[in-house]
Order: sequence, then structure tokens, then C-alpha cells
Amino acid sequence: MIYPIVKWPDPVLERPAAKITVFDAELKKLTEDMFESMYAAHGVGLAAPQIGISRRIAVVDISFKEDPNGQVVLINPEIIHKEGSQIHNEGCLSLPDFRADVKRAFKVTVRAQDVEGKWFERTGEELEARAFLHETDHLNGKLFITHISALKRDLIKRKIKKLQKIGEW
Repeated sequence: MIYPIVKWPDPVLERPAAKITVFDAELKKLTEDMFESMYAAHGVGLAAPQIGISRRIAVVDISFKEDPNGQVVLINPEIIHKEGSQIHNEGCLSLPDFRADVKRAFKVTVRAQDVEGKWFERTGEELEARAFLHETDHLNGKLFITHISALKRDLIKRKIKKLQKIGEW
């Protein structure tokens, strides 16, 4: 099932998501639906709040289906190590058509659970590190625009409010 992507200013995007405690067939189906929804929206990462579900789960595939082992499911993730820095242009499925340069760590280690509930650690660099940080931010109620200047952030929010007024958002 492909879920529609929730856009800012939906409140679900700005509140911390609930911890997942039940690992069952329903959760496995949700992860499959999230990958399907992410691919349909042409993304490389998707957090459950972006489809209106306030639960601590995100999916990432920076290969966009090119690598059969590229799919990563992050349940109840925590960033446990950051190293270096990088600045790249970043966007978000919940803020379509808006991009900005964002400074993030170059190398990141995340600790999370898989669909069975088993804990694992994974280290990502460059785009994968960015994706882990971006999606974990979503689960904490933050959008990438919290990492840019207040001036740029306000400009984006004003443009979105204008688009809402004319029914194009």
C-alpha cells in the first residue's frame, strides 16, 4: 500500500514519535508499505510520521533499489556516534520543492532494532549518514529546516503559507 506523504505544517511532523514495543506481522507490513511509499515518492529515506503514523520507525535505501542489500529498517533508532562534517543540499518529501545546504556529520553510527526486535548497529558515511540523521530527526519531531538559518527557514515557511492560501499546497 502506498501512503500519501504528509506535508508541513501537519503537527505529526513536529512531535516526537512513540517507541515501538510490539514486533509483529503488522509492523513488518508497515515497513514494506513504507519502502513502497518512499520509492513512489522518489525518496531515499522515509520516517513513519511522514505518512501520518507517529511511531519510531524509518526506512532508508540510498541505492534506490539498485542494491538488493541496500534497504535499512531503523526501529527505535539512536545516533550513538558522529564524526567529521559535510555540507550538502538537502530536501525532504514533507517539504517538496524546497532544498537548502545543511551541515551534518560525515560518518554516523546508529543503534536500532530490526523488524524482529533485534538490536544492531550500522555505520554510514556521506549520503547514508545524512539519511540516518535526517530520518532520526523526523522521529524526534524535527525537520531539516531546523538546521538552516532562521532567515532561510522563515522564507520557506512564508512561501508554503502563500501556496496554502492559493490552494497549491
